[in-house]
Amino acid sequence: MELLPLSPRGETPVRALTIAGTDSGGGAGIQADSRTMAMCGVHACVAVAAVTVQNSVGVRGFHEIPAEIVADQVRCVVEDIGVSAAKTGMLASTQIIEAVAQVCCEVGIGRDQAVPLVVDPVCASMHGDPLLHADALDAIRSVLVPLATVVTPNLDEVRLITSIDVVDDASARRAAEALHALGARWVIVKGGHLRSSAMSTDLLFDGDRFLEFSTPRIDTGNDHGGGDTLAAAITSALAHGRSVPEAVEFAKEWITKCLEWAYDLGHGHGPVNPLWRLNER
Repeated sequence: MELLPLSPRGETPVRALTIAGTDSGGGAGIQADSRTMAMCGVHACVAVAAVTVQNSVGVRGFHEIPAEIVADQVRCVVEDIGVSAAKTGMLASTQIIEAVAQVCCEVGIGRDQAVPLVVDPVCASMHGDPLLHADALDAIRSVLVPLATVVTPNLDEVRLITSIDVVDDASARRAAEALHALGARWVIVKGGHLRSSAMSTDLLFDGDRFLEFSTPRIDTGNDHGGGDTLAAAITSALAHGRSVPEAVEFAKEWITKCLEWAYDLGHGHGPVNPLWRLNER
């Protein structure tokens, strides 16, 4: 794979913004986003939307940041530092989703804006613990997805948003079409949770053409933060000026390496490991 460039000493790197929740166990959320962005030569700015209480076993609870504070974080960063790409993760509530959408439009982030937006529509943890109030699903459909340059749901999130249960290529294509109809410019339907083949295939759709990205499936239980890391890698590549298909191809190869280098942590699922780049260097 062709890695994204690191900045020379003293040179300001490209910047990207993650609007998401924290993970007290360090495996997902803003922590995972920041690690991946750093390893991809990107300075990560953050807008914290929620604080979770979690470890490798599960999520015990979360606390939402007031919506106006989340929006002010975005506004403050963009006004001073500037960003070349942005992503969302856990936004927790309708109020936060609406505030983030409004401020992104205000500062030029999102579909058809100068700054592309990757929407990772986080609804639940990998253990099934809720990370989104049930009444916020409508806001994801009607407010957040239409703002997306790229939307990157996992299969559980696809089912919650579209009511389509993805079990094969045909249902994956139907789900991609349904997500695109909600307003996203590009849609990814990830195949990592489909265990029916030795290959993991993600489907990318722009309303006209389907593109497939396949890598060998990595047999590991340590995949915590995989969705966050994939979305952060796409965001990083977009910040470097890559096209959406190029960014997705890079991110697919990146997450495969992160899974290869994943490690045990605690008593549950360990995290994927974007720090593999340090070892290879």
